[in-house]
Amino acid sequence: MSARAAAADRPIVVKGRNLGKSYGTITAVEGVDIDIRKGEILAIIGDNGAGKSTLVRILTGVTRPDTGTVEVNGQPVVFDSPRAARLMGIEAVFQDLALCPNRDVVDNLFLGRLGVLDRRKMATRTLQQLKALDVRIPHITGVPMARLSGGQRQSVAVARSAFWASSVLFMDEPTAALGVREAGAVLRLARRVAEEGVAVVLISHMLPHVTELADRVIVLRHGRKVAELTEDIATDRLVELIVGTDDYKQGQAATRA
Repeated sequence: MSARAAAADRPIVVKGRNLGKSYGTITAVEGVDIDIRKGEILAIIGDNGAGKSTLVRILTGVTRPDTGTVEVNGQPVVFDSPRAARLMGIEAVFQDLALCPNRDVVDNLFLGRLGVLDRRKMATRTLQQLKALDVRIPHITGVPMARLSGGQRQSVAVARSAFWASSVLFMDEPTAALGVREAGAVLRLARRVAEEGVAVVLISHMLPHVTELADRVIVLRHGRKVAELTEDIATDRLVELIVGTDDYKQGQAATRA
């Protein structure tokens, strides 16, 4: 059995049914069903405006859906805030990273989480987390985040969310602003998080990264789910599904002409 096929047998940690959200006359998401399974890497892809960000905001408590239901570990939930989702073990790394640039790695790992803590214990737990995920940061104290590279900052943001996540880690365009080497490090980090049993949901326009990493792919178009793949996860096939097969083939024919 392939790794991708095996992922389909894992327990569902988050289930969404008939999820929908509109903004005035604009329908952002309509009738979307989604299952997220323990320890898998699920990619959600689609063109700009396909509904990816809205779906993620619903599942992370940023946005209340107009329709549909969400379950976490089999229990119905209603998220009224991101904090409510975090209490259920759901964390997210968005493109802005939400790091404090003038604080060091240790401070950022625990930022906004708890009250007064033992600084030495915080540093020890930070080192343990970074080592477990094979994140290499030369100095975790005394060096502000602003002085780290883009890849290091991204890795810290992922490590922080993975540290607190027990169910799902959402990663929104995690490699968008990174070079090849740094992007590779972040992708390896995502795989290690999944190997620890936390589901990873990857939202990305980088299709080579999707085909390399994802156990399963959901394709959105105009707010609706148009495909769900566990096999045949190839770039050409994904492009066809993102833009619509007929549109894609017409574009290819025009290019050849």
